[in-house]
Amino acid sequence: MISAFLPWLGLAVPVLFAVAVWRRSVNAVLACGLSATLWMGTFGDQFLPPDRQPADLVVVQHNFSDENRDPGGTVARLMEVQPGLVGLEEITEGVSVPLPHRVVFGTVGLWSRWPIERAEPVDIKPRGLEADWRRGLRAEVNGVIVYVVHLPSVRMRLSGFDTRWRDDSAAQLGAWLRQERKPVVLIGDLNGAADDPGLQPITRTMTTARSTPAFSFPARMPIARIDHVMANGGKVTAVWALGRTGSDHLPVAARVRVGRGPGSGAPGSGR
Repeated sequence: MISAFLPWLGLAVPVLFAVAVWRRSVNAVLACGLSATLWMGTFGDQFLPPDRQPADLVVVQHNFSDENRDPGGTVARLMEVQPGLVGLEEITEGVSVPLPHRVVFGTVGLWSRWPIERAEPVDIKPRGLEADWRRGLRAEVNGVIVYVVHLPSVRMRLSGFDTRWRDDSAAQLGAWLRQERKPVVLIGDLNGAADDPGLQPITRTMTTARSTPAFSFPARMPIARIDHVMANGGKVTAVWALGRTGSDHLPVAARVRVGRGPGSGAPGSGR
């Protein structure tokens, strides 16, 4: 879980460098230089210009929140970027997105400009969880496999962060993803940053754009991107956060290039 906060550690380097110069410590200056190099090597790509190559479609991901008091305003915010696909989590009865095709399983749903085929629930329920828990779906949209998922939250215990349920669910999802032979777009609240070791079963297969931080949580003061759009057999060329909604998450939008499938031959919309 600490990986979600690692990008912010770079802010400490200039402060430590100033202290090292003030104290005239050569070793401390060298240590700060090494720290800055390591940080840039890990997170510097988040500050590079985004890929400007054309994309096939715009995808929106949002944890809608089952306590959302402004569902209409939230949907209007999501539609500002004219998405081709919208994936939502924590949806309740009555949530409607103005796209012609949709599928809902449990608390997750997919809305699409194109027909949705072969939709099915995806069982990623962590072992040991007794509650009714339906947080995954898989569908095919014009030759591309689309997943919408919501992994378990990270729990705070007396011993520290407890990620066991989240990691178990991620491992199950990773097994589903490894079986795919068509291009895949993954949309979801993964409750972890892309660098989180617990998400490696997913990130070994799926990639996302890192040219901007696109922090999505918490909405009042976002410090981490735990809402993701990822792809395999294609490329997420850009990800950015949208404005506040009635949720405790910010929505994120992404441009995705799959080469075929959703959006092929259709006008795209981007940032």
